[in-house]
Amino acid sequence: MAATDHYVLRDGNHVHHMKITKVGDEVTLSTDVDYEPGADDQGKHACSADVSGEAKAVSATELVMKKQIPSEAHYCTLTVKLSNDGANIQQSEECKYFAAGQCHFDSNGKELIKVK
Repeated sequence: MAATDHYVLRDGNHVHHMKITKVGDEVTLSTDVDYEPGADDQGKHACSADVSGEAKAVSATELVMKKQIPSEAHYCTLTVKLSNDGANIQQSEECKYFAAGQCHFDSNGKELIKVK
């Protein structure tokens, strides 16, 4: 059995997208974020970032994905808490390797809305 769920959050000038794909017992998570500075964002630069990999189900409502930083012993860890209508993402400090500047995978307590 296979299923894919999409989640989206627009927070000011940030657009955040996440896709969770389940095929049998395998879960793949991919997320991307885009930021385009507006008129009030003097000195800030546009950015785009993405990361994907295999995720582990910690519980029925929580996934954890660890993505190794190339040539390093460090990992970017994303913890995703799912609800019926959305998802909340927390990122580890090491995720700044993949998303720098204004871009970040952390949803800052805001929920990405599940696309139905």
